[in-house]
Amino acid sequence: MERFFSGSGINKNKAMVEHLQRYGVINSKKVAQVMETVDRALFVPDGNPPYVDSPMQIGYNATISAPHMHATCLELLQENLQPGMHALDVGSGTGYLTACFALMVGPQGCAVGVEHIPELVASSIKNIEKSAAAPLLKEGSLKLHAGDGRLGWPECAPYDAIHVGAAAPEIPQPLIDQLKPGGRMVIPVGNIFQDLKVVEQEPGRLHQYPQRDFCPLCSTDKSGGSVAQLLSLHGLNLKTCSGHIVLML
Repeated sequence: MERFFSGSGINKNKAMVEHLQRYGVINSKKVAQVMETVDRALFVPDGNPPYVDSPMQIGYNATISAPHMHATCLELLQENLQPGMHALDVGSGTGYLTACFALMVGPQGCAVGVEHIPELVASSIKNIEKSAAAPLLKEGSLKLHAGDGRLGWPECAPYDAIHVGAAAPEIPQPLIDQLKPGGRMVIPVGNIFQDLKVVEQEPGRLHQYPQRDFCPLCSTDKSGGSVAQLLSLHGLNLKTCSGHIVLML
């Protein structure tokens, strides 16, 4: 993945957000505010520099995305994360993005995180309990569940916003079915080579817009990896362009 800044001079969450603004990754005041409010350090395993713009291992063959990728997804979904709206975070991992969603939709809304690794669900709850989103978790407008994210979470559907943090070969039909008319989904699609797609639901029509690129979406009984995932851990990114393989540095 592109590194918009290295971590050597970044030791505060606010400074990380300011760098992302400077490089044009964050343009919305709302996105900047929520990323300043949710301290990334609470969601990164001990011993890792939390504000480096790089994905990091969180155990169980899973990663937390780089800050610029979280910012990108929040920017793409911000209009569908208004107070009172419903949001689904598939592959919620450490709970970071779910916490951001919960703060954006507020206590009258609903933010649901679904993660197929029960141990990560347990640790994500602990992470959120230390964060600014803790009251929303306690009140119940923020929920975290262990389950197969490809099936979504029908209980709180339909969703105004759906984020999928791991790649699927194709968009799972249950997620399309749970997307509200006028809703928006951000999902990486592909096997070895993945594109980040924006999906918009309209009555009788489904629009897809390619954006950019993660690790495979898994069920509760297996975990997978890919060449792109392994390279991303080293700050590298594989993409296809006009039929050619491109390595992004």
